[in-house]
Amino acid sequence: MTRYFEIEQRDGAARIGKLLLSPELHTPCILNAAELGKLENPGSVVDAGSFWGVKSDAELETHVKQIWEKAGKGTLIILPHQAYPPSIPAESLGKVQKFTDLKGENVEDAGPTGSLLKIGGKPEKTDLYVMEGAGTLENNARRFLEIIIEFRNQISPDTALYAPNLALPENIAMLVYLGVDVLDDTRAEIAAYSDIYLTAAGNFYLDSLTEFPCRCRVCAESTPEELRKLPKIERAKFLSAHNKNALESELSLVRERIRAGTLREYVEGQCRVRPWLTALLRLGDFEYSYLEERVPAFRQNQLLADTSEALSRVEVVRFAQRIQERYTPPDLEVLVLLPCAARKPYSTSQSHQKFILALGKYRKFVHEVILTSPLGIVPRELELTYPAAHYDTAVTGHWDEEEKAWVSGCLEAYLSKHSYKAIIAHVEGAYREICERAAGNLGIEITYTATGSLVSMEALSNLKKTVESIYTSESFSRKSLNAEENKKNFVRAIAEYQFGESAAFLFSEETGKLAVKGRFPKYQLFSGKKQLATLVPQYGMLALSLEGAERMLKSEKYLVKIDDFLPRGSILAPGVTEADPGIRPNDEVIVLGKKALCVGRAMMSGEEMVKSSRGVAVDVRHIKKL
Repeated sequence: MTRYFEIEQRDGAARIGKLLLSPELHTPCILNAAELGKLENPGSVVDAGSFWGVKSDAELETHVKQIWEKAGKGTLIILPHQAYPPSIPAESLGKVQKFTDLKGENVEDAGPTGSLLKIGGKPEKTDLYVMEGAGTLENNARRFLEIIIEFRNQISPDTALYAPNLALPENIAMLVYLGVDVLDDTRAEIAAYSDIYLTAAGNFYLDSLTEFPCRCRVCAESTPEELRKLPKIERAKFLSAHNKNALESELSLVRERIRAGTLREYVEGQCRVRPWLTALLRLGDFEYSYLEERVPAFRQNQLLADTSEALSRVEVVRFAQRIQERYTPPDLEVLVLLPCAARKPYSTSQSHQKFILALGKYRKFVHEVILTSPLGIVPRELELTYPAAHYDTAVTGHWDEEEKAWVSGCLEAYLSKHSYKAIIAHVEGAYREICERAAGNLGIEITYTATGSLVSMEALSNLKKTVESIYTSESFSRKSLNAEENKKNFVRAIAEYQFGESAAFLFSEETGKLAVKGRFPKYQLFSGKKQLATLVPQYGMLALSLEGAERMLKSEKYLVKIDDFLPRGSILAPGVTEADPGIRPNDEVIVLGKKALCVGRAMMSGEEMVKSSRGVAVDVRHIKKL
C-alpha cells in the first residue's frame, strides 16, 4: 500500500494515476534517465544508485545520507539496488549479495520511495517498483508477460510499476496496456547516438530517410539530407530531441485512449509494428484471469471488432462464458436461429423487424437466438446487454476459419446444454455452415427455411409456414410465453447474466408477486408496490434499488463490506474491509456496514478494493441508514 500513488482512471490493466510528489507526476509517464542520478536540483524522482558502483558499506551509507539531505519529502527516492539479469535464479542471488537493504524506519518516514523488484523476491512496501532487467526482455514476449503478471500479482494494486530501458514509441501502448505505469527515455537516447529515427510505426535509419514523417518543431527545422551533413554530436542532439518528442506524443495518445476506454482497439492495430508485440497481445489474451479481473463489466464506448484478436478479448470471451455458465433459456420447445444485423439492438433493424412480423402470433412459442461474430451467440433477451448492443465489425460477407470455429463452438456448447424438440435456422452462407457444423458434431437435425435472400417474401413465408407446421404437430405441447411472462423472462435473463445464481434471490416471490412494468427497453422490476431494479438501456444491465439490494444480501455476492461509518458519497478503498473477489469495475454492488446499506457502482475490482489504500472503491447511488 502507498500514501503517494493514486489511480484516477482505468482501462483494463492500464491506469492513469498520479504520484503525489513535488512536482506532481502523472502516470503513465516517461522519466529522463540521465537526470535520475543527479543530486543537484533533483526532480520528482531520484535514483540512489547501484550497489555495484560503490566500494564499501561506508561509502554507500554516505551516499544515501547525501540523497536524503538534498532531496525533499516530495521527492521519490529509488533505494540503492543491485540488479541482475532476469535469467539468474532467485536462490543464487544471496551468494553474491554485498549489501543489505538500507530501508529503515527513518527512510520510510522521510517520504515516498521506490525499490528494485526481483523475480522471485519478496516486495518491500514502497510506492514504486522497478522491474528488474526489463530492458533485456525485448523480443521475448512469453518471458516478459510471465514476469509482468508475476510482479503485478505480487505488489499492491495502488503502487506504480517502472520498466526501465524498454520504451520506444512503437511499444508504449502495449507496455501500458499490460500494466506498466512508468517508463524512461533510455532507448530513445541510445537510438539517437546510433542515427536511428524513432516513430510509432517503427524505426528508421537516418541514411534511409528522404523526408521526416514527423512534423514536430524539431523536424520542421531541417531535412534528412541537411542533418546527415552535421557532425555526429549535432546529429545525435537533433535525433534525441525528436525521439523524446515521439515518446511523449505517443504516450499522450495512449492516455487519451485510456480515458476514452479504447486502448484495446489501438493496441490491436499498433502491435502489428513488431512481431513480439503481436505475440504479447495474443499471449496476454491466454492469461485471461489477469486481464479479466481488471476489465470493466461494461463501457460507454463502442467495441470495435476489427481484427482476429477481437475473438479473444476479455469482453467477448466473458460474454460467451456467461451465456454458457449463467444463462437459462425460457421453457420453450422450439429454437429459431437468426443472423445478426448491423443495427443494434438487433430487434430494431429492418431485417429482424421482418423476421418478427413473419413469426407473427407464433413468436410466443419460439425462442430466438442470434448468431454473430465475434460474440458467438446472443439470446434475444440479452440483445441489449453489453457488448451485444455495443459492438461493430467489418462486414464483407466473408468469414475466416477462425470466426466459423469460434461461433460454431459457442452454438455447439449451447445446444449440448439446452435441448429443444425442434430447431429452425433462418440463415444462409457462413451462418448456415456454422449451424451445419454444430448439428453434425451433436448429431441433431436443424430445419433451414431460406435458400437465398433471408428477407424475400418466399423466405419469410417459408419461415412462418415451418413454425406453423411445428405448432400444429401433435408431438408438441404448444408451450408459450404471454406478454407478462416474456417481460419477466427478459429481465430475469439479464439478472442471471449480471449476478449469476444470486439473481434467484431477486426473483423470489416469497414476499410478493413479481411484475415488470414500463415499456421496452425501460423495464422496471416490482414486487408488489416495491421497486427492486431498473433496466438501464444504455448498457443493458440492472440498477438495484435498496429493496432489491436487501433481497440480494443473502447470496453475499457482489457485496462490499465497510467499516463502522455512514457514507456521505463515494466510498474510498481504505473504508472497505471485505469485498467479493468476483466484483469487476462498473459492476452493480451492494455495500453493507453496521450503520448503512447502500447500492452503487464499483470503481475498481473487489481484490483492488481490499488491497488499496487510496482511490474511490464504490460510487454510491442510494444509502439507507441502519
